[in-house]
Amino acid sequence: MTNSIAEIRDADCIFITGSNTAEAHPVISYEVIRAVKRGANLIVLDPRRVPMVEHATLFLQAKPGTDIYVFLAMMHVMLREGWANEAFIAERTEGFDEFKGTLEEYTPERASLMSGVPVKQIEAAARIYANGERAEGKSAYIGSRGHSAILYAMGITQRSNGTDMVMTLANLAMLCGQVGKPSTGVNPLRGQSNVQGACDTGCLINVYPGYQKVTDDEKRKAIAQTWGVDDLPGEVGLSIVEAMQATAEGKVRATYVMGENPMMSDPNTSHVEESLRKLDLLVVQDIFPSETAFLAHVILPAAASLEKDGTFTNTERRVQHIKPVLQAPGEAKPDWWITGEIADRLDKKLGVERETEQWLFPSTEAIFDELTKVTPIYAGMNHARLVGEGLRWPCTDEEHPGTPILHVGKFSRGLGKFSPVTANDPAEQPDDEYPLILSTGRVLYHYHSGTMTRRSGPLDWVQPRGYVEIHPEDAAAIDVLDERAVTIESRRGSVRTRAKISENVPQGTIFLAFHWREAPANMLTQDFALDPVSKIPEYKVCAVRLENPRTKQRSPKPVMEM
Repeated sequence: MTNSIAEIRDADCIFITGSNTAEAHPVISYEVIRAVKRGANLIVLDPRRVPMVEHATLFLQAKPGTDIYVFLAMMHVMLREGWANEAFIAERTEGFDEFKGTLEEYTPERASLMSGVPVKQIEAAARIYANGERAEGKSAYIGSRGHSAILYAMGITQRSNGTDMVMTLANLAMLCGQVGKPSTGVNPLRGQSNVQGACDTGCLINVYPGYQKVTDDEKRKAIAQTWGVDDLPGEVGLSIVEAMQATAEGKVRATYVMGENPMMSDPNTSHVEESLRKLDLLVVQDIFPSETAFLAHVILPAAASLEKDGTFTNTERRVQHIKPVLQAPGEAKPDWWITGEIADRLDKKLGVERETEQWLFPSTEAIFDELTKVTPIYAGMNHARLVGEGLRWPCTDEEHPGTPILHVGKFSRGLGKFSPVTANDPAEQPDDEYPLILSTGRVLYHYHSGTMTRRSGPLDWVQPRGYVEIHPEDAAAIDVLDERAVTIESRRGSVRTRAKISENVPQGTIFLAFHWREAPANMLTQDFALDPVSKIPEYKVCAVRLENPRTKQRSPKPVMEM
């Protein structure tokens, strides 16, 4: 996030896209509702009628995979009507002219034709966001333009053009000067606890700690020197989907899984299982048995978050120190201790001699102190400074107070760069055989692959079973009734669950949460079309059909509009 969670409540306009904020990020949704109650405008762009729509000024219900046309058309309208922030563009950005040229063809009329969002709504959204218009009341900030914030999540990124989608939102914010000041910015909502911290500290295939590229020889060698080794790998690694493919081909023979459940969370589950079963060694380190652990050769019991100390970095870049409040059960150990012991024993087994026992840290504080030496954005932090509210990176020295807002005055790269983006449609489109679109996501009462929340009695009592949301017209076409069984089929597999007939989804689209091992959504999703930059698969759009298991009726071919 470029900005802080608390700033949301003072925004004049909030634009939510690709995020079911109320169910996936309920604490943040409370801040949005506070802002609306104070008079802010709320714009929601989503294929599905998510709960935040009840608080929205505008609901732009785009067909799945077509939202990029709406974003581009909004910017087309802003330029046409003179709503762009010309002073900001001239002083703080580059590449505007080339970017501007790409917008000419993306008229609101074309976007409406592609997305189904009315032209008037696209124009209204452009005006409200660009000018930071309020629904009522006085702005918390002084100035000719109000303050508009963008919130987005995996509905944007889990796409074959996810990188382009994020670049487009960055273009939108820069075009209007809605960045580098309070209650504005481009704000991704992280989907899991500490996923931001994992990325910050190098748990990605293309960077070392602090987002230092593995291909940057100078930075890589500086890190190697601090760690006391000659050099470090300089090649980008395999993403998880690519690794599964390499495993299927026999190129990967051992896999170590920590706190992850690819048998539920990865696309094309049948292929994932086939790949994992080919491994010579599968190690799973987790707090509970998972669907992936059932295939493991070795299971290592890990301590849960409340059973260990260390740091968590949340979605607003805030690094916080946590302390244990419970004792880990049985033989469960902290992840860092397990990893260090394995590495040290491997060194000894292989006869590797080192000047110090570099793997056997005495504490998490010692690990964090080493981390700050190779992570510039964490350089000014230590455990003592993180007591209380913590610090937000970048925090470059011990006198630095942390950074609540990014890009104030200038961008981290100097000038903000406009990225010309063209619209690309989803890789798999509905057709006569598979005429519907499946979108996946979460529900309020369960989390991720359900390994924790489905073991919670109260949560399981409220939401014990999965369901697929189906529009009444699509249900009637195969004579499926509410709460009755229905089968969903894609080119990868099929699952059976119960129908929930609802107008929350538009006709031609169904929605299935991915928490349910009895009906795993990712048995259906595709893994052949990855974003070319991030390598993320397209979870949010795939072609499916429904079948009534009682009558064997299948979703009919779509009716061609004349």
